[in-house]
Amino acid sequence: MPLHFDLLGPLTVSRDGRPVALGSTKQQLVLAALLLRPGEAISANELMTLVWGDQPPASAAANLRTYLRGLRQALDCAAGERRRILTTPGGYLLRVDADERDVDRFDAAAARGRAALAAGDPAAAQPELALALGMWRGPALAGLPLPRLLTGRVARITERRLLTEEDHAAARLALGEAAQVIPRLRALLDRHPLRQRAWSQLMTGLYQIGDIAGALAAFQQARRALAEETGMDPGPELTRLHDDILHHRLGQQGATTGPADDASPGRPQQLPLALPGFVGRNAELDLLDATLGARPERPATVDIVTISGMAGVGKTTLALHWAHRAAERFPDGQLYVNLRGYDDADAVSPADALVDFLEALGVPVGRIPSSVDARAGLYRSLLASRRMLVVLDNSRDADQVRPLLPGVGRCAVLVTSRDQLSSLAVAEGARPLTLEVLTAAESTRLLRSRLGDDRVAAEPAATSELIESTGRLPLALSIVAARLTARSTFPIDAVAAQLRPSESRLEQLADGDVRRIFSWSYRALSTEAARLLRLLGLHPGPDLTGDAAAALLGRPRAAVTPLLKELTRLHLLTEHLPERYALHDLLRSYAAELAQASDLAEERQAAARRMYDHYLHSAHPGAVSLQPTWAPIELEAPMPANVHVPMPDRVVAAAWFHAEHPVLLRVLRQAAETGFERYACQLAWALAAYLAPRGMFQEQLAAQQAALAAAQRIGDVRAQAQASRMLARALMRLGDQHAAEHHVQRALELYEQLEDLDSLALILRQYTEHCTQYGRLDEALKHSAEALRVSQLIGNRYAEARALNVKGYLHALTGDYHQAVVDCAEALAQQEAIDDRVGQAATLDSLGFAYHRLGDPARAAVCYEQSVQRFQESANRYHEGLTLVRLGEAREAMADPPAAAEAWQRAIRIYDDLGDPAADVVRQLLARVVPGHSGPVTPPE
Repeated sequence: MPLHFDLLGPLTVSRDGRPVALGSTKQQLVLAALLLRPGEAISANELMTLVWGDQPPASAAANLRTYLRGLRQALDCAAGERRRILTTPGGYLLRVDADERDVDRFDAAAARGRAALAAGDPAAAQPELALALGMWRGPALAGLPLPRLLTGRVARITERRLLTEEDHAAARLALGEAAQVIPRLRALLDRHPLRQRAWSQLMTGLYQIGDIAGALAAFQQARRALAEETGMDPGPELTRLHDDILHHRLGQQGATTGPADDASPGRPQQLPLALPGFVGRNAELDLLDATLGARPERPATVDIVTISGMAGVGKTTLALHWAHRAAERFPDGQLYVNLRGYDDADAVSPADALVDFLEALGVPVGRIPSSVDARAGLYRSLLASRRMLVVLDNSRDADQVRPLLPGVGRCAVLVTSRDQLSSLAVAEGARPLTLEVLTAAESTRLLRSRLGDDRVAAEPAATSELIESTGRLPLALSIVAARLTARSTFPIDAVAAQLRPSESRLEQLADGDVRRIFSWSYRALSTEAARLLRLLGLHPGPDLTGDAAAALLGRPRAAVTPLLKELTRLHLLTEHLPERYALHDLLRSYAAELAQASDLAEERQAAARRMYDHYLHSAHPGAVSLQPTWAPIELEAPMPANVHVPMPDRVVAAAWFHAEHPVLLRVLRQAAETGFERYACQLAWALAAYLAPRGMFQEQLAAQQAALAAAQRIGDVRAQAQASRMLARALMRLGDQHAAEHHVQRALELYEQLEDLDSLALILRQYTEHCTQYGRLDEALKHSAEALRVSQLIGNRYAEARALNVKGYLHALTGDYHQAVVDCAEALAQQEAIDDRVGQAATLDSLGFAYHRLGDPARAAVCYEQSVQRFQESANRYHEGLTLVRLGEAREAMADPPAAAEAWQRAIRIYDDLGDPAADVVRQLLARVVPGHSGPVTPPE
């Protein structure tokens, strides 16, 4: 059953003509806020601000939920009726169908009437405009105590009513109905005495009925009202009309009957030159076209878009490019002001900007009012009947922008700022557009447009490096392009090499004053936010969490949240994922320079230690959770007051490592290079618990190389042995036999030197695996027997069972399958007794291999399936893939091609995810049971 929402008067809702009870006043305010933005998700925080203002009570969140529940009960009471108020990721959304709001029906009727009036058909316009005005039952949302933010939206609806009143008067005057129009115009002017168009219509109506004296008296009333309120005389149109009446030059039909005409003798065209060579930004241009493109069929309204982004990202370039491209859509001209919100010079005040705009609109300097409110009122009056584009460039905040916004009409406003200007979206309905850096393709196109296709095509690798060194920031790209253009004989690679060291990039970009441009945003920060930005320069990236920021700053997590919001609002940080913040590489270099210049070395060292402590003592518990059977390592003592992430279980730990492992790689490399070598070695151990089981051997290689170099630098023998052991395994998986053997032998030597028998047993098993992989089975058997002996000597049941499995697997490889089963069965029993699930997975794989070779593929398949299940539990994807390949072979031997294909397809998906070339080998196996198959495997649904 349809609902009707009526806002043009007291707020009412009806279903089939019967009123719907709306509850308390505050509940009605919640509904009003949703109705003023139908079909748009509004966050809970924004709703609370809309309803309670800037200082909502502590109970606001709970009260809001109560009001929403009450509204849902009121609006969704009909059986089977769809829910009207939805909870979405962006907040709360009210679904309203076409014509259910009276304000939409009003706008549609007014637009039809206005179109007929513009077409010269007042007879068709009059009933539509009368219909529109007849929908009003009083002031919009009458009786509700509207907070400031809602008042602004209601005022815009009221402005549309006033324009419609004037259009209706124009239609009736054109139809010769002056006597009926005059009382309505007098009533309108009693309430709104500054509307010069309405005064013009009243004077015309009085003249048409022969009341010349009344028309002249109306002009004097208008003059007094304008002088008292604004200090100005009537505008040129009203003055000319007065002169025409005085000298009887006015025709019987009076003034123009169409919609409001151009209110100034000139057509300002203030747009500055758009930069040539504009590239990309297609999605952003489409959004501007859709939001600001003036279309006659739309209701008269002021459309606003705010373009925000970091310094140098091209906000002004985009705004001016679109403004020039769309200039013809705004026949009454374009206004432009650089508000210099972040410039070294003083910011342009709204009062000064209004003076410039009023002069451009034809107002003599001597008649411009003295107060900001009066100037803004006159400015809005002059724009009310025009279709103009207003570009407010480089604004500092919403307060600098608001007085420069038109009140009503068909104007479009384009605002650029480093600030997100969120309050303009809340209160004025502005559409936010956040500008990111260019894509790699757009960056290449920019360089091609400046340097020429041939020059860029000749050095593709150098071009790509140049693009990444500048962080794809348009300003930085333009600087290096200008340098290369001025030096046509310079190879691109030479400039790319100059930008290679991150610490010197800003110096290489000094020609474009990148530092100075960044400094404008930095100086706008509060003291604590500025300190946080400086310390973020110590973080290696690519992103960080609020917890890591709190550790750097040495403050509780809650205290850092408003500082992160401040940095994000000014686009010095980007929250690219919930609770994950990214700092552009050039801004990171700038922040590091600031830290070097502003903070004592001791303070920087303390901040770095807190950061490394945060990552180590978050990563280590997570690693223990993922690999509980690994031998523990000795850690740097945790800093007691620092922020650490709790790791209650392996699921949380795996998710944390998944998000953080790119960060941890950079952190441990930086720690290794900056005097925090022990943190680097211990972080490498923790990170291996995540990387190795997932087959991420390139990352493991990088981590352990950094750890080994750090351990050698400080002479830590145990850390060298640990890094050598883990490095050897990564090299073996990557196929570098000689390097792997060097490191495994080096680890063996160091563990013997340390007389660490537990680690010696571990490295002997690893040496066994290494020899096995390269076909040296006799040598492998020797190492496995020694690993078993050492494990039994120290009474380590975990190590003994692992060594037994390795020994059994080697027996299977040498054809002694029965002994293999004996050894592996004993190993499995011990592992089940101590609940070593990862060890069980490996041993079950060995048993499956032996049973298959003994001619029992069915029993082998059972072992393989149990092994796969245990490898999945530990997220050991590399070995899961290996076992799935063997499971497929067993199923094939059982004459079950579909089951074999299913196992091999799963293995291919794992290898493809890991980037392992073994996927191609398994595809060849798959082709045996799925003829013609050689392409990618379809992911499971």
